[in-house]
Amino acid sequence: MTKQQTLIAEKRRKTVLSVVLAVICIIYVLPVVSVLINSFKQNTFVKTETFALPTAKSWAGFTNFITGMTFGNYPFWKSVAYSVFITIASTILIILFTSMAAWYIARVNSTFCKIVYYLCVFSMVVPFQMVMFTLSKTADRLHLNTPWTIPIVYLGFGAGLAIFMFVGFVKSIPLEIEEAASIDGCGPIRTYFSVVFPMLRPTMISVGILEIMWVWNDYLLPVLVLDINRYRTIPIHIQYLKGSYGTVDLGATMALILLSIIPVIIFYLFCQKYIIKGVAAGAVKG
Repeated sequence: MTKQQTLIAEKRRKTVLSVVLAVICIIYVLPVVSVLINSFKQNTFVKTETFALPTAKSWAGFTNFITGMTFGNYPFWKSVAYSVFITIASTILIILFTSMAAWYIARVNSTFCKIVYYLCVFSMVVPFQMVMFTLSKTADRLHLNTPWTIPIVYLGFGAGLAIFMFVGFVKSIPLEIEEAASIDGCGPIRTYFSVVFPMLRPTMISVGILEIMWVWNDYLLPVLVLDINRYRTIPIHIQYLKGSYGTVDLGATMALILLSIIPVIIFYLFCQKYIIKGVAAGAVKG
C-alpha cells in the first residue's frame, strides 16, 4: 500500500467511526430530548403524540411544572432540600474517608492492606440487587434510615470506586515528599492534610463529580432505606406523582424529571474535563 492509499484508508476509518459515535450519541440524547418536549405538553398528548413537537393545541406552557411542584401534600422544596443535603454529605464523606484509606493502603502495602484493597475493588462488581434487602434490614437496625445518616450507607457503596482511583494516584506521588514532611516534624495526620490531601485534588474532583451524579439520581437506595412518608428525595417525589386510582400526570412527571436532570447536566458539562484528568492520573500506577 502506498502512503496515499494508507491516508485514504485512515480517513475512511475515521469517518466511519465518527458516524457510529454520532449515532450512539443521538441514541443517548433522544430520551433527554423526549423529556424536554413532553414537559411542555398537556397530559393527553404526552400519551398519544410522545415524539411529536408541541403544537398550539398540545402546548401546556409551564402548567406542568407548577402542577408537579404543588401536587399532593408533600412539598417539592423539601424533596430538593433532602436531595441536596444527602448528595453533598455523601460526597464529602466518600472523598475524605476513602482518600485517607487509599493513602494508608498505598503506603503501608501490607498483606492486610492488599486484602482490603482487593475487597474494595471486588465490591465494584457486586450488583446492588444482591444486597439490597439485607442492607435495608441492617439500616433499620442501626438507625441509618434518615437523611442525616444515609450518607454513611452511601459511603460504603461509593468506597470501592473511590479507593481504586485514589490508590492509583497516591502511588504516583513521590514518597520523598512525605519523608521530607516527616523530617520537618509532621506526624501522619499533619502529613496527610498538609501535604498529601492538596496533591489529591485532580482525583478528588473526579471522584466528587462521579459520586454527585450517582447520589443525586439514585432512587433504589433511598426508597429502600428511608421512610418515604416522611423523607423523599427528588426521584421518590417524582415516583409518587399519582392521582386517584393510580393515574399519573405524565406532563407533570416529565417536567419534574427535566428539573432534576438540568443541574446534573450543567454540572457535568462544566466538570467533564476533570473526570478525564482524574481518571488518567489515577490510572498511572493503578
